[in-house]
Amino acid sequence: MSSSTSSADLLRVLLSIVLPPLGVFLEEGIGTQFWINLLLTLMVYIPGLVHAIWIIARR
Repeated sequence: MSSSTSSADLLRVLLSIVLPPLGVFLEEGIGTQFWINLLLTLMVYIPGLVHAIWIIARR
């Protein structure tokens, strides 16, 4: 894993803490995972945050 990949992932995680759907959007684009995350974030913030970090970390 290169340094640029690690810093890009770190940036996505930090953006996900502020706004979880943004981190998912940067990782996956607008697709199923984005809409799931948006729904989770609107219902309750914490599940949206966990989902966003999981999406970023799974690759």
